Amino acid sequence: MSEPGVSRRRSLWGRLWEGLRPVDPRRSVKAALGALVIVTVAITTVLTIVAFYSAIELRVIALLAVIASLVVTQFVAHGLAEPLDEMTDAARSMARGDYSRRVRVERRDELGELADTFNRMAADLEAADRHRKELVANVSHELRTPIAALRAVLENVVDGVSEADPATMDTALKQTERLGRLVEHLLDLSRLDNGVVPLHARRFEVWPYLSGVLKEANMTKGQGHSRTDVHLHLDVSPSGLVAYADTERLHQVVANLIDNAVKHSPPHGRVTVRARPGRARLSLELEVLDEGPGIPEADRERVFERFDRSASAKSGDGGTGLGLAIARWAVDLHGGRIRVAESPRGCRILVTLPGDSSGAELT
Repeated sequence: MSEPGVSRRRSLWGRLWEGLRPVDPRRSVKAALGALVIVTVAITTVLTIVAFYSAIELRVIALLAVIASLVVTQFVAHGLAEPLDEMTDAARSMARGDYSRRVRVERRDELGELADTFNRMAADLEAADRHRKELVANVSHELRTPIAALRAVLENVVDGVSEADPATMDTALKQTERLGRLVEHLLDLSRLDNGVVPLHARRFEVWPYLSGVLKEANMTKGQGHSRTDVHLHLDVSPSGLVAYADTERLHQVVANLIDNAVKHSPPHGRVTVRARPGRARLSLELEVLDEGPGIPEADRERVFERFDRSASAKSGDGGTGLGLAIARWAVDLHGGRIRVAESPRGCRILVTLPGDSSGAELT
């Protein structure tokens, strides 16, 4: 038989099997309860017929019928209640903070589906609880380093070990700026997680907008990190390119990507911001390329996770590990995509924004 014929038969059999589910006691609680009623009625009927053709008194037959019905009902009720009892015990454990409990899924009916859904919910809660603990630990670690450094500088000044000269105050200022960046990033992520960051998308000209972002990045070089030797280059084609996005949120994306690229650039390296039109109307493809060591393929998804410092920890740049996570969330708000793309040299991060289909006018 040909392959299309086999596929058609399998499809028909699948639809037939799914259609029989409401009358299959093994796959439907309603069918199981209906079968229970049928069995109890059948037992009562059979015993009544036996009493009619024998010398057994009717009240004895009635008593036997009641006992048999109770036994069958108890058997069915135990099978139906067992997964509910397991879920109750697991829910009580979860209320006490233990999210490791799972329910056995041995049924194929609605209770089996409920147990499977319960297990997925428990796994999600366990992951959320683990993430919360990791977040607290990571934030504590990130805050401890600049606070300890700032305290050491101030103690040296107070104790007279060092003078309050510009170099000492510059060290203290850098640690304060690092604390400020971390708090700002945490606030951004909190707003994004809670869905309280609305999008105010509009049409805008890409060249003057990105020129302003790069100008600001050039002005802030040396404040957030010590790199002042990296050259920033802008490449927009066509020159009159127009896109549609929330410019404030997009500014977060571009600024964080530039900051990350500058940190990992070689001495006197070059960071290129490239913008091209996307496939859809007013969509935008944005690339940020550097000449640094690049990101191993195994780490390309993980770098967008919060507090991932696999690269920055090696370079000792003091990064918070939140910049790329914020960039990803801002791109997700637009319904776009951000990823580490292939590049013959350095790191190339590609951002794709979907554009607009409403036909809004340029503002």
